[in-house]
This record gives sequence, structure tokens and C-alpha cells, in this order.
Amino acid sequence: MSRDLVFADYAMATLIALVLFVVYNANGREIPTYDSQPTKFAARELLLRGTLSLNYVVGGTPQFIERAGFQLARDGRYRSAYSPVPAVAAATIIWPFSTAGLIDIRESRAPNLIAALASSMMVALAVGLTYLTARRRLSSGRAVMLAAALGLGTGLWSTASQTLWQHETAILGLSMAVFGLCAIRRPQTQSPGDPMWRRVALGLLIGVGLGLAIGSRQQLAPSAAVLAVAALAMGGWRCGLAASSVAVALVVPVWLANLRWFGSVLGAAPMLEALHDTVHATSGTFSLSSGGFLGLIFSPNRGLVVFSPVVAVVVVALPGILRATWSSPLPWCAVAAMLQFVLYASYVVWWGGHTYGPRYMLDVLPLLIPLAIVAMKRIQGRALPLLATASLVWSVGVAGLGAFVYPHERWNTDPADVDRNHERLWDWSDMQIRRCLTAGASPQNYSLVPVIVDEER
Repeated sequence: MSRDLVFADYAMATLIALVLFVVYNANGREIPTYDSQPTKFAARELLLRGTLSLNYVVGGTPQFIERAGFQLARDGRYRSAYSPVPAVAAATIIWPFSTAGLIDIRESRAPNLIAALASSMMVALAVGLTYLTARRRLSSGRAVMLAAALGLGTGLWSTASQTLWQHETAILGLSMAVFGLCAIRRPQTQSPGDPMWRRVALGLLIGVGLGLAIGSRQQLAPSAAVLAVAALAMGGWRCGLAASSVAVALVVPVWLANLRWFGSVLGAAPMLEALHDTVHATSGTFSLSSGGFLGLIFSPNRGLVVFSPVVAVVVVALPGILRATWSSPLPWCAVAAMLQFVLYASYVVWWGGHTYGPRYMLDVLPLLIPLAIVAMKRIQGRALPLLATASLVWSVGVAGLGAFVYPHERWNTDPADVDRNHERLWDWSDMQIRRCLTAGASPQNYSLVPVIVDEER
């Protein structure tokens, strides 16, 4: 039975978020991708000029026009090909620091700093929420372990927290929605359940989370729809209506902006998909083949159990899923995770381009939290705890390697571009993890740390 959280739990969640924020920024740099750049510039332009237009950015660096992420919109302005939601979220987060003079947004490194700080804050907050979610069913110690496994033993450290794009905002949104679902108390013998006001409040929280998730990554619509139905089934029509209404209210403006700028509610996505043949050596958008389904789990260079074997602990929750009723968030989150996995596995670019580890599976991780909670309660005896501990140590080590080394190991492009040479995804003799072990720390580490000028200079 769920329990009310107390002040100590919120204090611990805050501490976890603060510690992770420090860890995420311990490399002192942003780890950008080719496609993530327009989002951080849009965030800076919103703070600096009150616009999401990238005309000033492109005017200063005309080479950006050659990148697919910078698109000339129908209104005659250059804009990001990706959702504006993460840029707006980042600008909101950084605004107090900019206003207080703690961050100079005119400085040349400002976009990189905005990306690193905003993404790490959002991911750290998501993990803090995960602790609170777990604390309703687990002891404080086990809830901390689960939060550590998620925050340090997955790509949340090496990828989502390192640059501003889509994943960090979507992960925060899904974490909010899962937290809200797990907080719903159904009527039982010992309890009358939640009062109406609390269910509506939880519905609003779930709706905000779903709105952030879909607004940032429309690919999350299948899992978000399942969670919206779960809010209705678990919390009643008022909770479901509140969740759906808020989510729609947040997503509709994004659709309208996409229509105005690119002529489609999907934004510039159709334009990006048209580049598959030339960029990724694929055709179409979806294909039901075994490559993606096996690759996202077992590929030596993109597999989840290779980079983050600690996630495999959710398998222990299978008996609990089969016994759970639909009044529990467990089956709903399991279905949502499965639908999202099928979508990404059937995507023709399932490996996620140039990245470190299974980037697309990061979106699934918040949905697995209720499963992980059940699994943690079942890890007993000697063998399972030892296996789980070993998996956690490996996962944290691999994630840390990515944070301090990638992309210095140059695996995605050397000896051939993985986007056009897909067999490299299955090359056990040339693993990206091994490359990171031998490449050494990235020379870009600490590039965002202020330079200390000595008195002689």
C-alpha cells in the first residue's frame, strides 16, 4: 500500500538531484551532437532577443545553413528543425541566473553552458522524482540505489544530461507522469482512497508531464496515450480529464507552430526523414525486421544490456506484472514501455545516428521505474544481489566513460561512418566501450570552466 511522503523524503530527493547535477557537470563541458545545436542556440536567442528565430545565429555562422537541423521556415526565418519546447524550458531555467548576472548569455560559450546546465538540471530533477516514486514502495536505502542506478548507470549521465535537444525534457516529463500515476491511492479496506481534489491535482501533474514529453518528442505519443488512459482508469474521470486536458493544452501550441513554420503538425520531421537515403543508407521510416529489436537490447555498440546491464533487473518483476491488476501503474507502464520499444525498434535508424549507447532507449527508462521497484523488492538471497551489484558497477563505469571520453574515441566515424556501414553495430571486435577505455579523456573536458588568468597576464 502506498504511503504519504514526508519531509525527509523530499529532502533526500533534493540532495540526490543536487549530487547528480554536480556529477553530470564534473566533465566541465557540453557533449553536443550534430543535430542538437539549433536547440541551444534557440534557447539563447529566446533569452537574448525574445525570439526562437535563428537568423542572427545563421547570419554569424552561414555554414549552419548546410545542417539539416537549421531549416528555413515558411515565415522566412531560420528555425530549429526540432521541437521548440526544450529551448523554452531551458530558457526558463537559465533566466534567473542570467538576470542575476551569474551567466553572461552574450559570451561565446553561453549556448554550450546553457545546454549543459539546463539539460543536467532537468535530468537530475527527473531522477529526484524517481526516488520519490520508489520511496512509496521501497525503503530509503533501496530507493536511493534505484535512483543511483537510473541516474548514474544509464545514458542519462553520458547522453541526456550532456546536451540540450529533446531527451532531457521528455525524460523529465515522463518521470513526472509516472510519479503522478504511482501517487494515486485506490480505495481499499484500510483507506477510502484519494479525495477528489488530490486526484485532480495528480491529473494536472500527469498532464504537465505528458505535455512536456509529447511536446519535446512526438515519437512518445504511443506511451503517453497509454499513461493518459491509465490516469483515467486509476484516478477516475476527473483525474483523466485533467491529465488529458493539460497535455493537449501544452501540445496544441507546438502543433500550431509547426503548421505555421513547416506546414505540418510534425514540424520539419518529414524533411529530416527524406534524408535517410543519403545520410543513413536506409529508405522509408519503419521496417519490422529483427535488426532493431535485437540491436536495441544486445548490439555490442548500441545494446541496452551491454551499456546498462543494471536495467535487466526489471526482468525479475515479470511475475509481479502478470499478477497485477489494472488498478496498479505496473501493467500500464509495462504496456507503455513495450509500445515505445516496438516503435523505436522498428524505426529504420534504430541505432540513433552518431551517439554513445542506446540513445532511443533513454525515453523508455522512466516507464520502467514501477517495474524496477517491484524487482528491487524481489532481489533477495545471495546470487541476485551480487549479480545486481556487479551490473550496477559495470553500468556506472560505462556511463562515466561516455561522459569523460565520448566522442574522443571517434568510434562512429573511424574506420567508417556507422550511419552507412551498419555492420559495425554488431562488431564485437571493435566495441565503442573498449575504444573509450583506450582513447583517454576528451581534450574538451573543462572547456566551460572559467579560465583563471594569472596576475602577469
